[in-house]
Amino acid sequence: MLKSMLAALAVLLLASPALARPAGHPMLPRPPVHGRPIVIGQSYTVRSHVLNQTRTINVWLPATYGQKGKTFPVLYLLDGGVQYEDFQHIAGLAHLGGIVGQFREMIVIGIAGIDRKHDFTSPSSDPAEVRDFPTTGGSAAFRRFLGSELEPWVQRHFKGDGERVLMGESLAGLFVTETFLRDPTLFDDYIAISPSLWWDKQTLSKDAAGLLATHPAGKRKLYLSIASEGSTMQAGVDRIVTALKTKAPEGLAWRYEPMPGETHATIYHPAALAAFRALMAQPPEAKK
Repeated sequence: MLKSMLAALAVLLLASPALARPAGHPMLPRPPVHGRPIVIGQSYTVRSHVLNQTRTINVWLPATYGQKGKTFPVLYLLDGGVQYEDFQHIAGLAHLGGIVGQFREMIVIGIAGIDRKHDFTSPSSDPAEVRDFPTTGGSAAFRRFLGSELEPWVQRHFKGDGERVLMGESLAGLFVTETFLRDPTLFDDYIAISPSLWWDKQTLSKDAAGLLATHPAGKRKLYLSIASEGSTMQAGVDRIVTALKTKAPEGLAWRYEPMPGETHATIYHPAALAAFRALMAQPPEAKK
């Protein structure tokens, strides 16, 4: 008799999903068979004669883009690929700042990587680096691509206001720092996050004071940050900060914000947000 009653109860539970579920547990709807893509930007290809490559350029536009008379600063984002690089989370920060008014709206130009060890480094005099990173040494050519090919392409196709911002982290931060020091007028603002200043026996940071002394006067901005890196990473940043204190050219507004609570793997997002707040602040009249 007991076996018969248990069997009957099991049949009843299987036949009645409402009884089989815990009391108050909602029935979850089945997902649709076909979803709809969530699109945050557009991807383009740009042929570079300087690099002899076709480069992928990912573009995010602010919500008010297209309104009559509106133009925007342009952020050139290194490591700007979609899948395994930084386009989506930086575009997300740009979106957040725009909708809540934390900082100015901007156009994000993500430059997807092909060989970042080549594009972001100068030639090295360190035999171990030459051996371990055989494709390095292309930063000068990559800079020419940005200035002579990509910037004109962006100016032709998008509504920039003339302000150009270059941002990158790690090796890309090294490239940002090198560009700021060696070709300061190529961009207006620079954001370098945990730059890999160990490269080439710290040569770039050792040359910083001399390079800064040659900079022309002019309104430019630099934001520099570093995680809890230690060693030659921190030594290089410290050397550049020391040079900035004595050799910063007239018109340069610079800010150094170390983030010792972050690691190399976690610093990018919080430092990017801090940099946008510092460099892309809303003008006073926009806050009223």
